Amino acid sequence: MSGTRRTGGTPKLAAGTVSHSASGFALVALVALAATPDSTQAQAQPAPVYPARSVRVIVPYPPGASTNDILARVLAQKLSESFGHQFIVDNRPGAGGTLGQELGARALADGYTLTLATNGPMAIGPFTYAKLGYDPIKSYEHVTLFALVPYVMAAHPSVAAKDAREFIALAKARPGALNFASAGSGTTPHLAGVLFNSMAGIQVVHVPYKGGAAATADLLGGQVQVYFAGLPALLPLIKQGKLRALGMGVLKRSSALPDLPTLDEQGLKGYDVASWMGILAPAKTPQAIVQRLHAEIAKVMDSADMRERVLTQGADPVAIGLRAFRDYVQTELDRWGPIVRQSGIKAD
Repeated sequence: MSGTRRTGGTPKLAAGTVSHSASGFALVALVALAATPDSTQAQAQPAPVYPARSVRVIVPYPPGASTNDILARVLAQKLSESFGHQFIVDNRPGAGGTLGQELGARALADGYTLTLATNGPMAIGPFTYAKLGYDPIKSYEHVTLFALVPYVMAAHPSVAAKDAREFIALAKARPGALNFASAGSGTTPHLAGVLFNSMAGIQVVHVPYKGGAAATADLLGGQVQVYFAGLPALLPLIKQGKLRALGMGVLKRSSALPDLPTLDEQGLKGYDVASWMGILAPAKTPQAIVQRLHAEIAKVMDSADMRERVLTQGADPVAIGLRAFRDYVQTELDRWGPIVRQSGIKAD
């Protein structure tokens, strides 16, 4: 988990993965890495039907406004339609997502409990919590990455700033008077705010909440001034005029908000924060099941309907092979570790 390779964008993925720049981070093409089973062995031991009943998908965040919950539910619905059995979202929030992440790691490795993976508990939590009940690499079968989500800086309309430049000037004129919300200490929204403070040379006060829904609610109420979060969760509120977008947190503008300049364009050169979402199974889940899940999720994410639904929400649909996803998680650990250590953030 040491040795950063931060270059201002999403780290390179495993060899054999094709990437295309989109919304300031890599848009990863589908990579088929499924191993071909031995034909004789396959005939002698036919694979059991999977799934034969409903499947639980642990989402380590509260239900409601978070990007993670929104897209996890969309995927679960599509998988229910594809497999003919219900994929049921089970929200298990707490400790920045690490409680649900641990629950998924400890589940029976039979394919009937999956876990939503995000960069918070998978790539940041290992550096902010003294003890975790899981290892981001060893505790799971890394089924696939399925979405990349650009971050946006959003403000309450009462804030006297129409963009990030004006907000920075306001913060410098009123040191310590402004604050930013997060979904909890040590989460990606928290780190996004810390990075913003550091690069802008200001001190906007951090206000942690128990999840994205609570943070969004207080932002809408004007109790906090700004919030750095995934675009899908905030986009409807921005379009309705209930929030004001001050800047995109990735290196390229979003097609969902093409007139909104990036923070990089507004003087914070190299500012690039996005989140990602994937699906995990407990370690030692049978490979036949893991491969079946990977193939079906890849098919779903490549469908015109799903791509439109995800892109409309401001995210990018992707699917990468099993080894590539595992390697990507390791690269994210290498990326965020030095940033967290330098900030001194501790979640417990």
